[in-house]
Amino acid sequence: MTLVLLVFASVLTSNIALTYFLGMCPFVTISRNIRVAAGMGVAVTSVMTITAAANWAINHLVLIPLGLEFLQFLVFIIMIAALVQVIEIFLDRFSPGLYQAFGIFLPLITVNCAILGASLFAMLRSYNFVETLLFGFGSGLGWLLAIVMMGGLRKKLVFSDPPEAFGASGITAIIAGIMALAFIGFTGVASL
Repeated sequence: MTLVLLVFASVLTSNIALTYFLGMCPFVTISRNIRVAAGMGVAVTSVMTITAAANWAINHLVLIPLGLEFLQFLVFIIMIAALVQVIEIFLDRFSPGLYQAFGIFLPLITVNCAILGASLFAMLRSYNFVETLLFGFGSGLGWLLAIVMMGGLRKKLVFSDPPEAFGASGITAIIAGIMALAFIGFTGVASL
């Protein structure tokens, strides 16, 4: 049951995008189109899940036994970059439309702080391998949920007349804040 609560909390109550505000650059820019936002969310979820597990294994099987914990950041970022390259090649080959829609933001998954944050949170909280895998997956799903919801809300903004002084980014930040408040409503259910 605690593993289910871990996934639930990482998706809703401790949403990596809306609670910690990690990964906001693609969150704001990619969320203009729901299809592209969903594609980016799936890519981030995949990368986050795999790299959290791989980084846990590298940390516990290589870095800690050799006393090289100080290399965590470097090794984690290299692992993330390698996986993003594989996904980029895969999308270019099998989904060129989605690859073009991502544009520069696909390679920027490498430096998406949400992905590195998931690995680091798992290490700081001393999760075991299964917990790390589920936390990475849940955090990715939470980011996917947040960006798709933002895409849906931004699509509806076309029919409204927000003040020009806010601009697109300002309105997006206000919507993200309101979404964060809504997600905080789940805090009594489960949190990390």
